[in-house]
Amino acid sequence: MATGLPPRMQDLALAIALAVYNVASLVPETRQLHLPYVAFLLVVLQALPLAWRRRWPVVVYFAVGIPRTLYDQLGIGFAPLPLGPAIAYYTVMDRCSTRVRLAMSAVLVFGIVEGQTTPGHTEPYDFFVAVLEFAVAGALGILSRTRRAYVQEVEARAEHAENERARQVALAAAEERARIARELHDVVAHHVSLMAVQSEAAAALLPGRPEEASKNVEIIGRTAREALTELRRLLGVLRGPADVDGRATTAPSPSVSQLDDVLGQVRRAGIAVDLRVEGSPSKLPPVVDLAAYRIVQEALTNTVKHSGAGEAAVTVCYEPGFVTVSVTDTGNGAVAITVEGNVNRVRGRAATRDGGARRLADSGGFGLAGIAERVASCGGKLTVGPGDAGGFAVTARLPAP
Repeated sequence: MATGLPPRMQDLALAIALAVYNVASLVPETRQLHLPYVAFLLVVLQALPLAWRRRWPVVVYFAVGIPRTLYDQLGIGFAPLPLGPAIAYYTVMDRCSTRVRLAMSAVLVFGIVEGQTTPGHTEPYDFFVAVLEFAVAGALGILSRTRRAYVQEVEARAEHAENERARQVALAAAEERARIARELHDVVAHHVSLMAVQSEAAAALLPGRPEEASKNVEIIGRTAREALTELRRLLGVLRGPADVDGRATTAPSPSVSQLDDVLGQVRRAGIAVDLRVEGSPSKLPPVVDLAAYRIVQEALTNTVKHSGAGEAAVTVCYEPGFVTVSVTDTGNGAVAITVEGNVNRVRGRAATRDGGARRLADSGGFGLAGIAERVASCGGKLTVGPGDAGGFAVTARLPAP
């Protein structure tokens, strides 16, 4: 039988082959048969219904079993092996529920016992042969059922594992996109903010004080070159080769221990920045180290852009299991901040000392949102709001195991 055939065609081929076998087995015994034409009809009827055995296993079980019972009851004489009933019983054990299988097994036992009481079945071994034949058929049906259930479970587990892997890949891709977006925002926003401040200062100094304005222009150029260097580093990450885990190979990331460049840029923008390190500096996990650096950078960028402060202070505090970074300024007083939609948008309003008001982060507040996302990704705690001595404070406490 060709295994490539559809199941229905396989069953049809089986039914025809078995009918031919039953007829062929009776041909040599034709002269000894009682009612030979009836005998040939009944052995054919024991095989042909098997063409529908998978679709209606119980119906086929009776459709095959009844002609076999009639064959024995009529005392025709020689009888071929009950392969048709055995295959029908195999299908019931393979395809039906437990209750149906038990009921059909009871019917089978009754039929075997009834068949052994008819003339021609006086030998005790006939009973044991019949029981053995159907026991083997039933055991094979249960084995097939168990194997199919096992294969389905394995396939379901494989599909679940594949779906889970696809979900993890999608999550990893989303996290990587978010990380790159934060990096780009922090790099671009910081340097462009500094250039904007310096360009405004240069414009204010012209034309009366060209020498001082030229210094501001030099700072703009230096800041632009630093921004391009940072952007090239990030683009190199995107274009570079991946490691064995499929992650991009990255260059060394900025560290919180390397804040001098950021502080120098802010000082050149006209804000006096003081750095204080408390505790014993220790090596931080790369993710925490980069997050602390970017938090300080973004907080100082906000100070340059929005506060109007003349002074700022950065504190890095090392303690067992944690590192805390804090940026405070002496700017325009308290700021009320609202986080919208899982820190996707952050808006605020700052009250100036003279009672005026101006909008903060009117473009969407992605800087503060980025700080919140970085803190959340590390499992830390973020506090933003008025400082103890006025102005504004950003404090992030990050776990550093």
